[in-house]
Amino acid sequence: MNEATPAPRRPRRGIYLLPNLFTTGALFSGFYAIIAAMGGHYGDAVLAVFVAAVLDGLDGRVARLTHTQSEFGVQYDSLSDLVSFGLAPSLILYSWSLSKLSAYGPVWGRIGWAAAFMYAACAALRLARFNTQVGMADKRYFQGLASPAAAAFTMIYLWAAQTLGWNGRTLVFVTPFVAAAAALLMVSRFRYFSFKSWPVGDRVPFIFLFVVVLVLVALAIDPPRVAFGVILLYVLSGPVLTLLGLAARQRQRRRGRAGTP
Repeated sequence: MNEATPAPRRPRRGIYLLPNLFTTGALFSGFYAIIAAMGGHYGDAVLAVFVAAVLDGLDGRVARLTHTQSEFGVQYDSLSDLVSFGLAPSLILYSWSLSKLSAYGPVWGRIGWAAAFMYAACAALRLARFNTQVGMADKRYFQGLASPAAAAFTMIYLWAAQTLGWNGRTLVFVTPFVAAAAALLMVSRFRYFSFKSWPVGDRVPFIFLFVVVLVLVALAIDPPRVAFGVILLYVLSGPVLTLLGLAARQRQRRRGRAGTP
């Protein structure tokens, strides 16, 4: 007598609520940033992008802590990142500064919207590449500048400029280079620390706490300049880290050749 074959399990319907609420909040913040920029409220737009970055960092951690990770959540988070850290920064930069290039002629106007589109397109490419490398890439590093870090770099640039009394028209020939640099770094092969696997364990070196205190004090004294300096150091760390790694590998190859009979 043959045993009855068990019926195939049906996939669960519905989605996990808690982590997707954080993702929806990040998506809303990115959408609001675009609306604020269209109304000329650039300070609110920058703040909304920062809120989106905080919520984006929380949704994954909440999902891991509550064991509610899902493929739906991964895809939804990626789409939210495209809006909050791809479209929102590009449109904010365009409304604040890049659109002012049209005053210098139609060619310059095209350069303005092309720089904005380049940023948005590279953010989409960066996210697509990241999704295809999940589970294969080294978790200690990002390949290319992560889209939230690129958004932070461009938004802190805007924030610092406004604090110093510089408007988008004053920096109309600088902003395209900032947007293009952030875009190219996102799709580059430079390695950036992800901070996902550090520190190891529940203890950190004493110097770490001392550095954190120094950064907090500096931020309290001059928030925009210090914040821009910190994000600029991180942006430059990718090329420096990659070049140092290449130089170290070349030295090892030379030693290996010298040691061969």
